[in-house]
Amino acid sequence: MQYAYNKNREEVPEPIKADVQGSLPAWLQGTLLRNGPGLFSVGETSYNHWFDGMALLHSFTFKEGEVYYRSKYLRGDTYKCNMEANRIVVSEMGTMAYPDPCKNIFSKAFTYLSHTIPDFTDNCVTNIIKYGEDYYATSETNYIRKIDPYTLETQEKVDYMKYITVNLITSHPHYDKQGNTYNMGTSIADKGKTRYTIFKVPPKADDSAKKKLCLKNLEVVCSIPCRSLLHPSYYHSFGMTDNYIIFIEQPFKLDILKMATAYFRGVNWASCLQFDADDNTLIHLIDRRTQKPVPTKFYTDALVVYHHVNAYEEDGHVVCDIIAYKDSSLYDMFYLANLQEPLKNNKLSSKPSCRRFVLPLQSEKDAAIGNDLVKLKSTTATAVKEKEGSLFCHPEILCEGAELPRINYDFNGKKHRYVYITGVELTPVPTVVMKFDVDTRQMLEWKEDNCWPSELVFVPSPNATDEDDGVVLSVVVCPDPNKAAFLLVLDAKTFKEIARASVDVDMHVDMHGYFIPPCPQE
Repeated sequence: MQYAYNKNREEVPEPIKADVQGSLPAWLQGTLLRNGPGLFSVGETSYNHWFDGMALLHSFTFKEGEVYYRSKYLRGDTYKCNMEANRIVVSEMGTMAYPDPCKNIFSKAFTYLSHTIPDFTDNCVTNIIKYGEDYYATSETNYIRKIDPYTLETQEKVDYMKYITVNLITSHPHYDKQGNTYNMGTSIADKGKTRYTIFKVPPKADDSAKKKLCLKNLEVVCSIPCRSLLHPSYYHSFGMTDNYIIFIEQPFKLDILKMATAYFRGVNWASCLQFDADDNTLIHLIDRRTQKPVPTKFYTDALVVYHHVNAYEEDGHVVCDIIAYKDSSLYDMFYLANLQEPLKNNKLSSKPSCRRFVLPLQSEKDAAIGNDLVKLKSTTATAVKEKEGSLFCHPEILCEGAELPRINYDFNGKKHRYVYITGVELTPVPTVVMKFDVDTRQMLEWKEDNCWPSELVFVPSPNATDEDDGVVLSVVVCPDPNKAAFLLVLDAKTFKEIARASVDVDMHVDMHGYFIPPCPQE
């Protein structure tokens, strides 16, 4: 059964009570906040790509055994401008917005000029980020939007460029135990240089700083020169351990000159992304203590990675697990024209695979060229010495057909055993969610006919002793109009369904989200 990806969804601004079947744990309190596209046409204009749709936030709130649902469109400048004009007037990555033919020549000229060095959209459609005590909707541009995580009201617009020179930023930050948030972005041709910048945003220090935007305390951790001034790598996430940051500079690159002329050439910005299968991938390892890259260069074959699983240190090595593709065909699958095709006609050229890279921290100077410097017995991954200070890495394939990985975040940067993933095989439609045991390679799964589950989110139980003590949550949409969408609650240990909270609304497929503990007032 086909899902109408291009259908505009109605928001549900006031909370409605879900129909709970099964038994929710008494300790499960808080809000699952999710983000994703929900509006694909305005007036007589339509978006070309599913990722371009306007952000529709929605949430499930657990309170005293009940579940409440609500949803609201993110009312940023992009949303307001589009609604006021009754047409799409703000360009997105896969959809270029052109002037209304009725506009005068001066308005048209200004519009063309503004797209030479684009002021990106604030349609923050991808994920939720926490900085200090504040929550923000985010995509991958220099704009984020503060939101009220409980009412879903849109609040102030924040421009990263006021605090750090970055044009593009990941939507998957990392958080440490001290409340710091780590993220990274690309600075394009700033003062003649293109570089990747990793930064840290500390939490608010005291009550006197309560109303102060914590981005004002932003600290640069490290800047890495791009391998090519006008061809920076695209990246969606990165890895972090207690002492290291892992950044993969992949041969999936943005052509800056083509991007600057895209509007004039009548093409979208996404067409300026190019994958070079003949190039290699450079894995940067940054020491958080020295705030500098380690001397050794780590290379591997051409790949495309969107999501890191986890990374950790073990016996003089950094182990990094990612979900990787052999090419960049995933993005094209999500053009709305392709998504409306039968699933058999819209397939990836290869399955995504969970790959484990192992990076030796000590490069043995007396090791012969061609030697494998990986000493861990628990993996088949290798790092072969090509020349002094240069290792070529071959990963171990842990599993295939997996995407949207999540772990118990208490184990982020530490050795983990379990990964919670969606199964995608060769199509963009996830029909199964799985618990993968990295040690035994066993897989537990949940699936149901005419159900499309979203990314899993792990919520630990209080006083947990095992890594998988808790529940995992997934928003499930049903293309069958006779079947209500629901929030699925699985026991993380057994991966058996313990409850579902059904809501009679036309729910949208979302992307990513964040579980928020109960509000202090509650």
